[in-house]
Amino acid sequence: QVQLIESGGGLVQAGGSLRLTCAASGSTFKDHGLGWFRQAPGTEREFVAAINWRGGTTEYAESVKGRFAISRDNVRNTSYLQMNGLKVEDTAVYYCAVAFGSGAVPDRVGYRYWGQGTQVTVSS
Repeated sequence: QVQLIESGGGLVQAGGSLRLTCAASGSTFKDHGLGWFRQAPGTEREFVAAINWRGGTTEYAESVKGRFAISRDNVRNTSYLQMNGLKVEDTAVYYCAVAFGSGAVPDRVGYRYWGQGTQVTVSS
C-alpha cells in the first residue's frame, strides 16, 4: 500500500508560479512511474505530467508543455510539479499518482494509487 499526500497548492495570480509536492509512504515508490493529474469542476480528471521510475523520461500534456516540470527524488520518496506561467485555465485540484508500472504513463488508467489532491487557483 502506498499513501500519497500533495501539498503546495494555493491562490496565485496569472503569470505566477507554484511548486506542488507529493510525499509518498511505502517502499514501492522508487520502482514505479509517477504522474500528476488535475480536475476542474464539472470536468474529467486529465493528465498533466508523468515521469518514469528513474526520472529520465517525462511526458507532458500539450497544454502545459514549456511551463510545467515534473521531477522526483527517490531517496525522499517525493515528486514535484513546478508550475510556471500559470493561467486561469490551470485552476483545478491537482492529484499525484503512482503507476502500475515503471514508465511515464500519460493516461489515468495506468495508475494504481492516488492522493487526495491540492487546490490550485489562478486569478486573472
